[in-house]
Amino acid sequence: MSADLFHRVNHARTADEVCAQIEALVLEGVLRVGDKLPGERDLAHQFNISRPIVREALKNLEERGLLCTRHGGGTFIADVIGDVFSKTMLELIADHPKATDDYLEYRREVEAIAAEMAARRATDDDKALLTSIMTRMEAAHGKEDIADEAALDVEFHQAVSEAAHNVILMHTLRSCYRLLTNGSFFSRSLVYGYPGARDQLLGQHRAVFEAIMAGDGPAARRAAQAHIVFVEQCKRDAERAKAWQTVSRLRRAHRSAV
Repeated sequence: MSADLFHRVNHARTADEVCAQIEALVLEGVLRVGDKLPGERDLAHQFNISRPIVREALKNLEERGLLCTRHGGGTFIADVIGDVFSKTMLELIADHPKATDDYLEYRREVEAIAAEMAARRATDDDKALLTSIMTRMEAAHGKEDIADEAALDVEFHQAVSEAAHNVILMHTLRSCYRLLTNGSFFSRSLVYGYPGARDQLLGQHRAVFEAIMAGDGPAARRAAQAHIVFVEQCKRDAERAKAWQTVSRLRRAHRSAV
């Protein structure tokens, strides 16, 4: 964690200001779920206050559910986002393909808004982060490291949502992307395993990236929508091919038995 993440506080409102700084960093997505905070000694030094005051602030934040402690392991940002759906609802979604279609439709519209906002609002630091992710994605693509490429896919979309500088949009999409990373109901292997899809996906991510770099909001919106439309088409094609294969296998098995 960066040593200059926190700044000195006003001694008249010490514990309150420590809480306010950490709250703001969580809200703005700088500190993310699972991030480990520096130890009490380091925090006291960075805030320029005593360790008892730091301890008071951390206790306050833990009681409110923003932090969690692990015995002998330190203090971490708690799961303040939570899961979008309960386990029961996820099981229902997994059994009904329409839910995946609705999920992609939602992403198509919301990510278009995020990309357009990012094109208008991205700072130099946002652009530097997106450039780093894009470079790593291209390297993973070149090495045919599908797992790394898929992970960077999610990281790229998260960075775009962060560059939109709308905390509600950012946290909503972060929660939405959890459904990708835990494979709750939509398997990205359907898309990444589709013939020729990896090259097209890379080109689509680059189109979004270049539109944001150029500050072209309408182009960023179109590129983001086109990307999800392609994912939707890959999903439909893959599912249709799977259904064909199932029928073909049954025909062959039946006729071989006759």
